Amino acid sequence: MPVKKVIIYLVIILLIVEIIFAFPFFKNLEYKAQDMLFRMRGKLPVSDKIVIIGIDDATFSALNETWPFPRDYHSKLIENLNKAGAKQIIFDIEFTEKTLPESDLRLAETANRYQNVIFAGKVLTSQRPGEPSQIIPPISPITEYNLPWGIVNMEADPDGFIRKYTLFENFDQTKLYSIGIASLANLRVYQNNWAEHIKVNSKALHLTDKSIPLADKNKAIINFRGPAGTYPAFSYASILDDSTFFMPGYQGAELDEFYEIRDSGVLKDKIVLVGATIDELHDKFPTPYGGEWTSGVEIQANFLDMVLTGNYLKKLNPWLFLLIEVVLLIGLWFLFKVLKPQFSALALLGLLIILFIINLLLFNKAGIICPIAQTIILLILIYVASILNHYWVTMKEKRFIRNAFQQYLAPELVNQLLANPKSLKFGGSLQEITVLFSDIRNFTTYSEKHSPQETVNILHEYLTEMVKIIINNHGILDKFVGDEIMALYGTPVPLPNHSFDACKTALQMRECLSRLQEKWQSEGIEPFEIGIGINTGMAVVGNLGSEQIFDYTAIGDTINLGARLEGLNKEYNTFNHIIISEFTYEKVKNLVNANYIEEVKVKGKNIAVKIYELVSLK
Repeated sequence: MPVKKVIIYLVIILLIVEIIFAFPFFKNLEYKAQDMLFRMRGKLPVSDKIVIIGIDDATFSALNETWPFPRDYHSKLIENLNKAGAKQIIFDIEFTEKTLPESDLRLAETANRYQNVIFAGKVLTSQRPGEPSQIIPPISPITEYNLPWGIVNMEADPDGFIRKYTLFENFDQTKLYSIGIASLANLRVYQNNWAEHIKVNSKALHLTDKSIPLADKNKAIINFRGPAGTYPAFSYASILDDSTFFMPGYQGAELDEFYEIRDSGVLKDKIVLVGATIDELHDKFPTPYGGEWTSGVEIQANFLDMVLTGNYLKKLNPWLFLLIEVVLLIGLWFLFKVLKPQFSALALLGLLIILFIINLLLFNKAGIICPIAQTIILLILIYVASILNHYWVTMKEKRFIRNAFQQYLAPELVNQLLANPKSLKFGGSLQEITVLFSDIRNFTTYSEKHSPQETVNILHEYLTEMVKIIINNHGILDKFVGDEIMALYGTPVPLPNHSFDACKTALQMRECLSRLQEKWQSEGIEPFEIGIGINTGMAVVGNLGSEQIFDYTAIGDTINLGARLEGLNKEYNTFNHIIISEFTYEKVKNLVNANYIEEVKVKGKNIAVKIYELVSLK
């Protein structure tokens, strides 16, 4: 196939893949394939710097409260966490609505006193075209103290799974950063102008010594450490439970769980994230690990862990992936063209396994996510295209062979050619064959005595019968040259005893001609005689025409000698008018009866050749 056509096919396949992966179904298929990488990798160790305080079932039971809890509870939580030595407290709870003024103010004052609390806000994106988005900041006492806060917006992929973390939202030419970024910016020094130290370009968000790679314009891929419940967590109620706090759900029992937690040191110098872990508060989402949905606060923990440890995930460069696609397409196209379909399928399966292993290694060792489903579908499409092309080319070859040979070759030989069409490629090869020439004696004189129509009719009857005999004896009709017949044996399909097949043909031609002569005489038609020459030897055989015109024939001294032997029948009064060369005789001497004539020098040969009169089969 021309290179230009191959390139066109490959470009079409690439475009098809790009188009189909623009549809949600195939996008989700890619997401699911990449999720397998997480599950096959398994859980990773989590940072010992992160602890979760969960608002769980035990909290609701102990406090005997409905949500939202009084703001004084959160103030108490901040105080106790600082008593336990927490380095930073992050509330994945939206304090965006005012409650009792004194409680709201107390919460802000407590956070301002300790200078290590990060609050949450959000951006409401309008669903109506043209309607602006809306910022929902924390309550005014928090903002009046200029306490740091960040948005907690989470955007799921089309299948509803959380795989990326929103780093910022653009709002009125400013950037509103996430609660995770606010935490990282204030982790070392609690500062009012922390957002000014963040730089964003097309590739990454830069924060002090951290460079977070961007997967989309404003998102980072979360390198989840494990499924839900991977991070150490304590109940919200257990932090409140000290000697100064009454727990209605405990019915007067004083557990004082906080002191045990404080004294254990598990919260000392830790980043503490506070958020809902109970299903009823609807802050849980599916993640790549599957299983139980993961709480929003634990997703925040996964993001912080990733940044603190530097274990980022990033997508393979799209231009590099395109180059890989092109190399795979070209390589596989030519590989599948060479291999048989069944071996192509095995090669495809093996390649898919290898590519998946490579993807898994790149994911585990380098944090690179490569397209999986897209690559699989790309390879399958190239395989299907190669199979269809193979089928089309094969059918084309078979139609050509059948059309070219079915009138001149035995059906079983045509079938063998169809099984191996490569033998008919343009150009010849040196092969041992047997050639048979048959010619009508004095045909010019015969045709002058008869009308053109009579000559054509009798010639058609004669040639039809002769061709049948040639084909029935595994010969191939090479050509007609006027009244002359040239037939080849032992090609294009090798035959074990082609010399004998040619001799049988000659004798049967003579028998058939005798019957035709009797028939013609009975019809008042003048009969004619023929002479036959047979030779065996090496010759150049193949499609010796051009790439545009098919001409399967043979050339060489062997062919020339065969033609000369046929002409010698005019000089020798042979019984059957069949002369074979010594080369043919040596092949069939145990199978036929033949009489030695003499050595002759034929035109074009310097060495004399022994010739024999073929009489009959033994």
